[in-house]
Amino acid sequence: MHASSHTLCFETSVCFPSLLKYHVLIMFYMWHCSSECLVLFPFSVQEEILRLQEEVANLRSALEAIHDHMKTSAETESIQKHETETSIHTKSTSAEDDDSICEKRRQKVKDAMLHAWSSYEKYAWGTDELKCLLIFWLLRATQLFVIPLSQPISRIGVDSFGGLGATLVDSLDTLYIMGLHSEFQKAREWIEKSLYLKKNVEVSVFETTIRILGGLLSAYDLSGEEVFLEKSKELAERLLPAWDTPSGIPYNRINLEHGRPTNPRWTRGSSILADSGSEQLEFIALSQRTNDPKYQETAEKVIERFRRIFPADGLLPIYINPQTGINPTGSITFGAMGDSFYEYLLKAWILGNKTEAVKYYRY
Repeated sequence: MHASSHTLCFETSVCFPSLLKYHVLIMFYMWHCSSECLVLFPFSVQEEILRLQEEVANLRSALEAIHDHMKTSAETESIQKHETETSIHTKSTSAEDDDSICEKRRQKVKDAMLHAWSSYEKYAWGTDELKCLLIFWLLRATQLFVIPLSQPISRIGVDSFGGLGATLVDSLDTLYIMGLHSEFQKAREWIEKSLYLKKNVEVSVFETTIRILGGLLSAYDLSGEEVFLEKSKELAERLLPAWDTPSGIPYNRINLEHGRPTNPRWTRGSSILADSGSEQLEFIALSQRTNDPKYQETAEKVIERFRRIFPADGLLPIYINPQTGINPTGSITFGAMGDSFYEYLLKAWILGNKTEAVKYYRY
């Protein structure tokens, strides 16, 4: 064989991986040793072997660095896991502490309720409220003399809301929510046996609606006991004649037995804005629970009437004529006699899910 026919020129590309170059060199060396061909290297085999050894050493260093990094990462992960567990435990302990504080606070509120309720139960059971003598509180506050206040000073009950057991009825939902079931049941028995609504007494339609009717409906919603709903319907029927006016604006007072409505003399025959415009929620709720629309329709005539006369500035005088539905000139206020009307517009709008059914409340 002629050397010229077997002359090869081999160049190693730097793009080849190191191990591939190593195998190529070995194979080429074996072929060279078994043949008589002449191989021309642009570099010596020894130099390439040294370079390969250097690259292997670099690879080994790189592997060791990767191993060290993985070890460090594992340790870091372990530390982070421990810190997370510690944090969770700390948060759990903190939550337990918060729960403990909340429980203590709840108990204090409950104790205050029991203190007030037990005094009402002992000294004023069945009346509207336990009488408080303001003069004694003022004297004690000014430290003119010291008197023990662990018990009510008057120790007598008074009927400020028509003798309908206002405190008792208005406390039903609180008793139930606080888990004071024996107190709740005792109050329920009083309502079933002693709450007499056909009374020859004149009451505030507004106060009776929000305290007595509202209290009965709340107790019904919480307990589901029909006695509360039946009493609610009976009471509402006795209040409805107050809306029997040409304008639909109700009178603010009514005799429960005879159904005679009237307004206070000091209003000169006018109805009060806050009273007439704040009785809708309870009547809407009663219609929803009885499937009888008349309660809602009656109470909402007021809002429809107010909408017709609602001024551009959105503010109504506190006195409205129940016969004509026209508001004479008078005081405008967000305070007493005006306040709750504006509050109840928003409440009724939200209660009605802001739908067409409560469009009259969106002024």
